[in-house]
Amino acid sequence: MDNRTNTIAGWVLAGCGAALGLSIVGGMMFHGERPEKMGYAIEGVVAEGGEGAAAEVPIASLLPTADAAKGAEVFKKCAACHTINQGGANGVGPNLYATVGEEIAKGKNGFAFSSALAGIGGKWDFDKMNAWLTSPRKFAPGTKMTFAGLGNAQDRANVILYLNQQGSNLPLPAAPAAGAAPAAKDAAAKDQPATANAAEAAATKGAPTADIANTGTPASGAPSVDPEAARKGARSEK
Repeated sequence: MDNRTNTIAGWVLAGCGAALGLSIVGGMMFHGERPEKMGYAIEGVVAEGGEGAAAEVPIASLLPTADAAKGAEVFKKCAACHTINQGGANGVGPNLYATVGEEIAKGKNGFAFSSALAGIGGKWDFDKMNAWLTSPRKFAPGTKMTFAGLGNAQDRANVILYLNQQGSNLPLPAAPAAGAAPAAKDAAAKDQPATANAAEAAATKGAPTADIANTGTPASGAPSVDPEAARKGARSEK
């Protein structure tokens, strides 16, 4: 019995040792650490305010090349809630005939606009219309508009041009002048001091050097004339 008990105890201890060893090895192999950046990136989505976010293109620069026919196609996404014909009835959303240039959240045959949109004030100019179509919730937090917005800037330009042609026909805003930044840079360069320009020219092209004269005072006890030069001069005189 003693031998059997000892054998069983030995196997139990051996099993515990093996389990402990496996646990330690497993922990070393599958050790997890907190990642430096939580979450994971979704392809095609740019984080709001991130460094890699593309610069916003002014809507005025896109409208001259916009296509109203393509805008009409994009507007089909809006047709479930809006009519756009003259005298059209309000639906889930207001009739949008002659909206561009109109007071924001006014008129439309008594349509019940949200207080969030009514509080914006002003008129539906091209920039406000672009901001609204980009994200209604950001333009007017608390709006009843459930549409998420149009992420493509060219789609927005096409839709805005189409809306403008439906009873508004306002002149398009002037596109930003191309090359304005380089022109400003050139003007700033012209305003630089002349000394800076001269220094730059000297550094790049090489300024002529003046004649170099030895104006230093010889040290005490130093020969004023090179002895070797004196001997050569004496031989030449002979």
